[in-house]
Amino acid sequence: MNDAVPQVADTEPDAGAPGDGEHGSAEPERTAQRPPQDDGPAGPAPLGVPRTPTGRAEIDAHVERLADADHLTTDGHLEVYEDVHRGLRDALTALDTRPGPPPAQGHRS
Repeated sequence: MNDAVPQVADTEPDAGAPGDGEHGSAEPERTAQRPPQDDGPAGPAPLGVPRTPTGRAEIDAHVERLADADHLTTDGHLEVYEDVHRGLRDALTALDTRPGPPPAQGHRS
């Protein structure tokens, strides 16, 4: 026996302790039945992910397109994500192109 840890002699709960019911249990009785488990796939539900506007109409339109996935089952998400990815990639690629004709290059002699 270890002298550093005192032993508790009384293991009975106090009669006036809160939560003591008729059965002497500290947990409330559970009378509500649990609903039956549904093993089928869950229906579509919004993810609630905020979409902050960027100020660029083209980009904002692609980002808002992500909301379409909220109304689809998961097997329909891929099409939306690929469409948004393609649109954002094209918008980024367009930033790399220079407006107007290409610069004139002189001939070296």
